[in-house]
Amino acid sequence: MDRDGTLNPDPGYISSLKDFRLYSFTLDALKKLSTLSSHLCIVTNQSGISRGLIEEKELDKIHSYLVSKIEQEHMIISGLYVCTDLPGTGSKRRKPQTGMFLEAEKDLSIELNQCLMVGDSLSDIEVGNSLNMDTMLVLTGRGQETLKEISKKFTVSLTAKNL
Repeated sequence: MDRDGTLNPDPGYISSLKDFRLYSFTLDALKKLSTLSSHLCIVTNQSGISRGLIEEKELDKIHSYLVSKIEQEHMIISGLYVCTDLPGTGSKRRKPQTGMFLEAEKDLSIELNQCLMVGDSLSDIEVGNSLNMDTMLVLTGRGQETLKEISKKFTVSLTAKNL
């Protein structure tokens, strides 16, 4: 699943832990998802690092906080995959490219075509489609805009108000 706009509000760039908060429904929704899946993974583009808007150390604090909140609810994040590359650099890892997903597939011995990609952006749906994953568009974050942009070339398996 995606991070910004899916698990937490997306104000643009989150530059410190004090600016990060989960949606009120996130932990309950993850509990429900965890009963349906053996793995919960987060796959996120974080170009704020390359743009100089956030230090890697601060991003690590945000992710440590996120994982600890989830673990406090007796759930496990099997993988947290982060791409800090700028758009337009030809990165194979940056969504909608498949690099981070292929890493997760190898690391976790999973079959991506048996997985669900949850996100709020066109790049989330696009990468899910390119890997033959089921996709869930959440209408939080950029989801409302994305719903308008979805064309016949992208398939959304499920649209939901939120996670």
